[in-house]
Amino acid sequence: MARKHFGTDGIRGRANGEITAELALKVGMAAGLVFSRADRRPEHRHQVIIGKDTRLSGYMIENALVAGFTAVGMDVLLTGPLPTPGIAMLTRSMRCDLGVMISASHNPYDDNGIKLFGPDGFKLSDEVEDEIEKLIGADLSSQLAKPGDLGRAKRIDGAQDRYIEFAKRTLHRNLSLEGKRIVVDCANGASYHVAPQAFWELGAEVFPIGVDPDGFNINRDVGSTAPEALCAKVREMRADIGIALDGDADRVVIADEKGHLVDGDQLLALVAESFKEDGRLAKPAVVGTVMSNLGLERHLNSVDLKLIRTKVGDRHVLMKMRELGCNVGGEQSGHIILSDYCNTGDGLVAALQVLAVVQHSGRPVSEVCHRFEAVPQILKNVRYKSGKPLDDAKVKSAITLAEKKLNGQGRLVIRPSGTEPVIRVMAEGDDRAMVEAAVDSVIEALMLAAA
Repeated sequence: MARKHFGTDGIRGRANGEITAELALKVGMAAGLVFSRADRRPEHRHQVIIGKDTRLSGYMIENALVAGFTAVGMDVLLTGPLPTPGIAMLTRSMRCDLGVMISASHNPYDDNGIKLFGPDGFKLSDEVEDEIEKLIGADLSSQLAKPGDLGRAKRIDGAQDRYIEFAKRTLHRNLSLEGKRIVVDCANGASYHVAPQAFWELGAEVFPIGVDPDGFNINRDVGSTAPEALCAKVREMRADIGIALDGDADRVVIADEKGHLVDGDQLLALVAESFKEDGRLAKPAVVGTVMSNLGLERHLNSVDLKLIRTKVGDRHVLMKMRELGCNVGGEQSGHIILSDYCNTGDGLVAALQVLAVVQHSGRPVSEVCHRFEAVPQILKNVRYKSGKPLDDAKVKSAITLAEKKLNGQGRLVIRPSGTEPVIRVMAEGDDRAMVEAAVDSVIEALMLAAA
């Protein structure tokens, strides 16, 4: 079915544009009806847990969702600001029927979104999302709860502490970060309290930035998508490592002690090799995406591991991991999924696994985290207002010619963003000039088609 609301990562759009209180109300009612378990005992009421990041619009969306869920008889637990992986974990551990995260991840404050998790803590399948989508557009007045069956809502204490303890338990219990100087950038987002606290409790000296949310400054010049502040702070404080999370803390990028960035591909290689050495790697493979650097694929092959590529999106990565029985996967952007611990990307847990390897090795981050030489990779975006620029005949011709330029010596990936009206054009190969020419030719055609 053609989708109006759900994209690659839940529902996302501009607050009071695509994402309105009315839509959130309908999502609450629709999802509540889909996840009401008929086999539950009368004394065990249906329950949903809702978390959010720090955007101003989170208040509006949270209250509208509460109204929707309680209207169909679901009780609601509210955590306040908490990372997305924390909501996924609590959904499962608290035996909730459904989990909801209100966030637009790395987007600016005026966007927001609704991410849904099933009772197992996994993001929903396409089929379940389609079922909810149908109900959002339907008249649900006949399915509302009777007055005596309406749901209740309450704020719960201790959610942040539970998540911190969960993250710490992914490490060996004797591991200490004593003596480590860590800069942590929380993007003025959902992790602004839990991430600095977790590192401090493990013994590190912590220098936090991006921990003063005001409803408007989430991801603004801080966080994993704007890591310049992190790198500068690492150099200023002479820190051992810098860790930058995004607005909902499901992704991470690392800065070494020199203030140089380490992307998700390097982290995947690091964790996969560490797990292999410890006998923890479930399969001799790592799941990445079409955006994963060719250098990662070559490096994994050199240590007898295979890179399996999926479409972009941590949900697609996780689906392939579950299908193949892999326990390490992720994206170049820093979504690292370690399914022994988490059912979604978890920036804090991934950072802790990196720190465990660093501590064990006794070497600096710049040595430990540099696993391979990345081949030149260029990514450019073209924004469009409407239509489907990729269907343009001149664009198709430009793509064909660009692929011929690469001549089997590189890769060309062109895809529409699942979260904003943007076409992303990526090419990579050993010859940078050839890669640049391939990307620029496609970009030029797209700009004409999108004008």
